[in-house]
Amino acid sequence: MYGMPEEIEVAAQGPLRIITLNRPDALNAVNDALHSGLAELWTRLSEDPEVRAAVLTGRGKAFSAGGDFGYLKELGEDPALRAKTIRHGRELVLGMARCRVPVISAVNGPAVGLGCSLVALSDMVYMNPAAYLADPHVQVGLVAADGGPLTWPLQISLLQAKEFALTGTRISAERAVELGLANHVADDPFAEAIGCAKKMMELPQQAVESTKRMLNIHLERAVLASLDYANAAENLSFQTDDFRATIARLTAPKN
Repeated sequence: MYGMPEEIEVAAQGPLRIITLNRPDALNAVNDALHSGLAELWTRLSEDPEVRAAVLTGRGKAFSAGGDFGYLKELGEDPALRAKTIRHGRELVLGMARCRVPVISAVNGPAVGLGCSLVALSDMVYMNPAAYLADPHVQVGLVAADGGPLTWPLQISLLQAKEFALTGTRISAERAVELGLANHVADDPFAEAIGCAKKMMELPQQAVESTKRMLNIHLERAVLASLDYANAAENLSFQTDDFRATIARLTAPKN
């Protein structure tokens, strides 16, 4: 549906769209196809006249384990791929911020890197008790141009945002709810997210969508204030010795 790659499954249940990150063997780590698909998805979702709400989740044990190390290595070596990916990152962030319909994340497992960003850009979040959030871009030697640091200062204190962005500390589901990075801890976050979506679809459509837009204007303005700088900084970070050394270590054959 929507012409998505196989790494993104979109299923329709009436006016509800269920979006599933579909690389379970790789813990839904982001590769080029998944990243490119996510850059297009939110605009296509908004343009679908039948859709009223969406639930986002991951297949298998993880929501998304972040960037695939092989893909990250390619980005460091291929300027054209890197330019496309950074452009797509911008489109992904703004696409989610501007998405017409409520997007509810069912975080079934770890949400790391871009997975954490998807959660941060969602409209409501249900997390499994064993799930966690983390943004380890800095630990890999990268700037998180489409990551949690873009939105966290709106959601939590600036001091906490700095701690999580600079250290990559894992944020448990319970802690995420306490801080305001998630709404609820649920043993079955997918079922709870579906229930929430159905309740929203019973409400007056224009009121729901316009209220979401009113709230997300604050998010979009905050994102736009730092997005260009973040994109330029991320592009530079892919070319540093620190990044290359880290990726070489992470992708080295295991003896």
